[in-house]
Amino acid sequence: MAWHKVAQRDDIPADKPIEVRVGKRQIALYDYEGKIYATDNICTHAYACLHTGYYDDGTIECPLHQGVFDIQTGEPLEGPVDEALQTFEVKVEEGEVWIDV
Repeated sequence: MAWHKVAQRDDIPADKPIEVRVGKRQIALYDYEGKIYATDNICTHAYACLHTGYYDDGTIECPLHQGVFDIQTGEPLEGPVDEALQTFEVKVEEGEVWIDV
């Protein structure tokens, strides 16, 4: 794995995830209680971009079938999803967001 600069800290709103790419990989970035988290952006159940889903209280709901994931761990919380999202380590240095992919 390697660190990649993917965004500026100020680009990530507290109320909505954003999508970034590292190569062909789609990743969602979330601001939850002032900390940045990163998960795969594609639902593990069916192809849907999670950054367009409902984001609330540290969870993301898939816009396609309403499966819910914990953004900190990637664990599925409500079906129909039953496979965890991959999560990525994040660091913020001098206003730049880096993820280990």
